[in-house]
Amino acid sequence: MPRLPVVSGSEAAKALQRLGFFQDRQKGSHVVMKKVTPAGEIGCVIPMHREVALGTLRSALRMAGVSVEEFTEALK
Repeated sequence: MPRLPVVSGSEAAKALQRLGFFQDRQKGSHVVMKKVTPAGEIGCVIPMHREVALGTLRSALRMAGVSVEEFTEALK
């Protein structure tokens, strides 16, 4: 499995926006990102921290159905 880069919450949210997600809502320091697909809505929660823990980021990407390769490509 490829390594995840260490990113901030805002960098992660911007990368997900490039992949078609939008910010649905925010409560405190956590943002809910959603994407509408023909199969239904996909959502994930991104903590808006200075540095997102790798396990937390991997879990959010799994919820969003985004591979590590797709995510790292969207960061560029």
